[in-house]
Amino acid sequence: MSEKNLQPDYLFEVSWEVCNKVGGIHTVVATKAPSIADMYKSAYITIGPDVWRETGSNPEFIEQPNVLSDWAQEAQQDGLRVRVGHWNIPTHPLVILVDFTTLFAQKDKILTQLWEQYHLDSITGQWDYIEPLLFGYAAGLAIESYVRRRLTMRHKVVAQFHEWMTGGGLLYLRRALPQVATIFTSHATVLGRCMSGNGMNLYELLDKVDPEHLAHDFNVVPKHSLELLSAQNADVFTTVSELTNEECRAFLKKSVDLVTPNGFDPTFVPKAGEFSKQRTLAREKLLAVAGALLGKQLPTDTFLIGTSGRYEFRSKGIDLFIDALAQLNQDRDLKQDIVAFLLIPAGNRGARPDLQRCLMRDTAEAPCFLCGSDNLLTHTLEQPDTDPILCRLHERGLKNADTDRVKVVFVPSYLQGDDGIFNLTYYNTLIGLDLTIFAYYEPWGYTPLESLAFGVPTVTSDLAGFGLWLAQANEALDTAAAVIHRAGEEDEAAVQEIVARIRVCRGSDAQKRDEASQKARSLAANAEWVNLVTHYRTAYHSALLLVRQREKDFAPLLHQDTSHKVDLRATISPPRWTRMVVQRNIPKQLHSLDALASNLWWSWQPDAEELFASIDPKAWESCEGNPMMLLDSISYARLEALSNDQDFLSRLHTIYKRFQNYMAQAKKAKAPAIGYFSMEFGLHASLKLYSGGLGVLAGDYLKEASDQNLNLVGVGLLYRYGYFTQQLSRAGQQIAYYNHQNFTQTPVFPVRDDKGNWITVEVAFPGRRVQVRLWKVMVGRIQLFLLDTDFEGNSEEDRSITHYLYGGDQENRFKQEMILGIGGVRALEAAGCKTTLFHLNEGHAAFAALERLRQAMHESHYTFDEAIELVRASTLFTTHTPVPAGHDAFPEEMVRIYMAHYPARYNITWERFIAFGRVHPTDTAERFSMSHLAANFSAGMNGVSQLHGEVSQKMFADLWPGYYASENNVGYVTNGVHFPTWAASPWKQLLCDKTSGETHWERIRECSPEAIWDIRKKLKQDLITWIVNSMRSPEMERFQPPAYRVDVEENLKPETLTIGFARRFATYKRAHLLLSDLDRLDSIVNNPERPVQFLFAGKAHPHDLAGQDLIKRLYAVSLDPKFCGKLIFLPNYDMALAKRMVQGVDVWLNTPTRPLEASGTSGMKAVMNGVLHFSVLDGWWVEGYRDGAGWALTKDRTYENQMVQDELDAELLYTTIENEIAPLYYKRSQTGCPIDWVHAIQKSMSEIAPNFSTTRMQQDYIERYYMPQVTYYENLIANDAHVLKELLAWKERMLANWNRVAVIRTEGLGMDSQAILTGTKYKGSVVVDLAELSPEDLGIELVITELRPGEEEVCITDRIPFVFKSANGPRAEYVVEITPPSPGVFDLAIRLYAKNPNLRQRTDFNLVRWI
Repeated sequence: MSEKNLQPDYLFEVSWEVCNKVGGIHTVVATKAPSIADMYKSAYITIGPDVWRETGSNPEFIEQPNVLSDWAQEAQQDGLRVRVGHWNIPTHPLVILVDFTTLFAQKDKILTQLWEQYHLDSITGQWDYIEPLLFGYAAGLAIESYVRRRLTMRHKVVAQFHEWMTGGGLLYLRRALPQVATIFTSHATVLGRCMSGNGMNLYELLDKVDPEHLAHDFNVVPKHSLELLSAQNADVFTTVSELTNEECRAFLKKSVDLVTPNGFDPTFVPKAGEFSKQRTLAREKLLAVAGALLGKQLPTDTFLIGTSGRYEFRSKGIDLFIDALAQLNQDRDLKQDIVAFLLIPAGNRGARPDLQRCLMRDTAEAPCFLCGSDNLLTHTLEQPDTDPILCRLHERGLKNADTDRVKVVFVPSYLQGDDGIFNLTYYNTLIGLDLTIFAYYEPWGYTPLESLAFGVPTVTSDLAGFGLWLAQANEALDTAAAVIHRAGEEDEAAVQEIVARIRVCRGSDAQKRDEASQKARSLAANAEWVNLVTHYRTAYHSALLLVRQREKDFAPLLHQDTSHKVDLRATISPPRWTRMVVQRNIPKQLHSLDALASNLWWSWQPDAEELFASIDPKAWESCEGNPMMLLDSISYARLEALSNDQDFLSRLHTIYKRFQNYMAQAKKAKAPAIGYFSMEFGLHASLKLYSGGLGVLAGDYLKEASDQNLNLVGVGLLYRYGYFTQQLSRAGQQIAYYNHQNFTQTPVFPVRDDKGNWITVEVAFPGRRVQVRLWKVMVGRIQLFLLDTDFEGNSEEDRSITHYLYGGDQENRFKQEMILGIGGVRALEAAGCKTTLFHLNEGHAAFAALERLRQAMHESHYTFDEAIELVRASTLFTTHTPVPAGHDAFPEEMVRIYMAHYPARYNITWERFIAFGRVHPTDTAERFSMSHLAANFSAGMNGVSQLHGEVSQKMFADLWPGYYASENNVGYVTNGVHFPTWAASPWKQLLCDKTSGETHWERIRECSPEAIWDIRKKLKQDLITWIVNSMRSPEMERFQPPAYRVDVEENLKPETLTIGFARRFATYKRAHLLLSDLDRLDSIVNNPERPVQFLFAGKAHPHDLAGQDLIKRLYAVSLDPKFCGKLIFLPNYDMALAKRMVQGVDVWLNTPTRPLEASGTSGMKAVMNGVLHFSVLDGWWVEGYRDGAGWALTKDRTYENQMVQDELDAELLYTTIENEIAPLYYKRSQTGCPIDWVHAIQKSMSEIAPNFSTTRMQQDYIERYYMPQVTYYENLIANDAHVLKELLAWKERMLANWNRVAVIRTEGLGMDSQAILTGTKYKGSVVVDLAELSPEDLGIELVITELRPGEEEVCITDRIPFVFKSANGPRAEYVVEITPPSPGVFDLAIRLYAKNPNLRQRTDFNLVRWI
């Protein structure tokens, strides 16, 4: 190609507004792009920021494979995160969306580099500067990656950058790729926008201000510096109008090389046949809305004028427009009303309900008109009292009074077809107007151009680029357009010109108006892109010409020798396999087997388990008791045989009929709808969704909810590999294996919509949207939704998010918790589950609160404060963690990478957002805690035992300063276990009613000791038989010494007292206590008269080396000849092994460091099976312990040094076993039955076990939290959220006045001048200046604490409220009486707090002051 017409082989166009509609530049690039794409086809690539983070896909981005896809995969190797697809505009040009958040951690390095290379001044840059700069830089990296990986030095490449936001990319490419031609386009200078936005006379002052000083005054030095350097370093510098060229000359010290006027794409303008129809519809709607507001039906020929645009009161000329309307309103000669529409989006709470109802009336009925003075607005403004437009209208007397000749309709909403009033797009509304006014500064000004395109005459000014272009055009404007003179920016003259133009247009007859409309469309046609895009081609040519001139800078790269030998063994593409899936075919008579296997109900029905096991006992064992896998492994011949087995069919029929009756029962009518979120669910050993107690508790909870028929749904993650399988090397080293779960062989099924499509939801991650599939497990009557990212719709990185439970690094944990919380809420919505209360089982799911906050604001149109109240009211947070270090917490940098866009969702600052997860909001070193996030968004919060509740109160106390730990709202519900799951069959047969299934614990008292002992002997024999058989498995033989199995078979005896210890191996669990004195342990284990054998089991987290060392040490001891076969470590502790152990041992041992055991449900399971409990008084055992029904180590700490304390506790442990437990066990009657031992079992099972079932636990949750919170929530939203609005208004008033409340004086109580005697009444008073508050807004109380030597915690003995006595103006007196009930030393203080009957608890609004 000759140098007279150089054109690019590849053209990149970079803008912050590619696929990101936030302003006028979007219109420029989006309407120009189709014309450019037609010319350059797939060689034209647009680049925008991946900032779309809202629910659902970016409507402007079509993510699909294209010519960029392979490069996008390779770009990851360059450290780039990009998404590729097509821009959803005509011609669908190629687009790259770049994720610039990955550069956050490198920002200091990048800024330093740009300073050193260009002297870019970023010192005072805030995030509104840094984020766009990093976007531009990332775009530059993307261009570099594509050029280096896909193009050669011979390709002619142009990169065009729009506005200062993209300048970082231009500066980067200038050094990195000198062969790329760069163009910088300014649509308006930074300083020009600042001056016009602040009401300064821009063009009058243009040459009278110092740009550097001006940038400093407006605090935009970094933005101005980046813009200036981009303009000076670009090959070609362009702008959109001669107007902005003047700005560039003055502020950027460089005139542009070329003016590239903005055009528009006419495709959105209706064709001739549709034009009049759309205009008629628009006018009808405009007249209907105006008529409803004004209280009268308007004539069809009413003159309709309007203005629109961003809410920039001064720079958009809104003030002048209103002033012109006011002047017209004074003209008594106006023969007909004018209606002016201000289409200016502003903060609003949605469409006015009364106006909506009025407009929805049947058109055949009489017209509906509103009454009252509120007749200016179509939508409810957030802050009407301070709104500039409303204030100006009122100041100018424009109130839509009957006598007003000019009526005004203020529409503070975006018109996108769903505003609730017009329900038309902006364009479909604009077409109905007769005249538009746009009277002030605009670098180009699309709104008047769009008005002309729709045949609506317009008024613009010579302070708009388009206005100047019109004024300089060699064509008469006639009445279609007017360009008012604004160079001097004299407001009064401009107002007069606007008034005059309105009069002219208003006075035109129908024919002249039609001619003006035709002329308007003709003028607009001159500005179509097809006529203006040639300017850009000129810019490309000029830029490429400069590249040719500097070719010497990169000439050596053009002549590199790239020759190489051809490898004839070129890579051969792999075969394209086609997978064939053969599905099982079950005979018709056995179809109910499939239904039973598909619901985990069978897992707590012993006869159902026995039925499945009888199909093939060996296969049942190898399938881990998984009926889905079993049915897949059984031959068709065996199934046919079963279909003819009448005994089997009879049992199947009985069980299936019971299952059908169970499932057919309706939900309880008044039960609240609960969403139960948990990171793990322990439902059955074959479904690996759990690691330990938290998950098993959650699984038990769902099963109990099913039995109680609660309206509850579970939400969790579906792990491909779950938690690890544990094996031990011959040295005792824990080896973690991860087994792939085949979901088709589990009772997990895809969730599909009405059309059969697999339901997915999306969660926005940096640079992409992660797809999340929904699966469902039926746990009896309860649905458990599981979320999965491991499928083809995601990248390899994102597929691995749900691979491992508690696996991966901290960042993957963050990702998992985003999927669980945010994806979980969206999953419930997508599945059609209406949930009233959200129960967070641990803080992992706390992000659910953020998604619910977004939904409340954007979908239900509540304000931020209203949404906060509602989310809090309907959230319950259960914490299971007893130490602060156990709570997930993430660095702020990580949170910013994934959630930088979240504050904008809520219209808050980043500082306010990050404070959601902190105790001290301003402490930037404090991590973002998921538990603090959950606590801040939960009205209900509880620990999982009484002691743990107290521990949690202290742990979270700093969230509510002004109150002591014992006063905050953290309560407790002690955990329980699901009796049908964990109780052995003999106990169920003994204790459960055969008809109702109810458990009657008192029956244990009625049973003979011998019968109870027979059950216990059988269960222990079953356990020992299972252990011996397991030692013969190939897995065990591979890791155990050959003689070990023999020792176990010889030494492990059913008649020996057996103590079990099984739990997670963490140091605080103190599994090592028994090993403290091996000689003492030897004397206990090998006692000739009262021998004891120990069974240990448990896993250590793969990252917990100390826990793994404990296992290693224990295993080494188990191989010692003194203990071999008598102290055994059983590997791979899971639900199946746990069930055998809690049913089979004699004593369950627990030795945690107090108070680090939150609850401890394994001991509860043991107690339900007649196993006696021996534990430190910690967790549940504090409440459960009964003398004569188990044993306890004291809760009191004797030594501060933990090692010394461990030695003491070990001594007590040995002594108790030697002197109490073993003698009681071996004390036998003449029949060989240990009568006293059995009596202890009877006491344990009748007095302890009933209190620790999930039945009791769930009832506690319902009574203490579910019903009170739901009642409170429903009260808040009743009657159009009347109570909620009242409460927030009160809070606002309290905040405004709290610092003005002054304590004038306190008197009385006689504490300083006389002896205080019990039984004597003392009085006191407080006088307070309430400012503008009412006496009932303030609570005052006397807080009394007792001095307890040796205790650090403050012990509050009483809180006595002051009573309001009288008021004198703003001053109120409150009085109190106190009668000391007992002698002692006490401290007294007076506390003030905010008081309102609609507050559920004081800490919900933590305004507190001590006097």
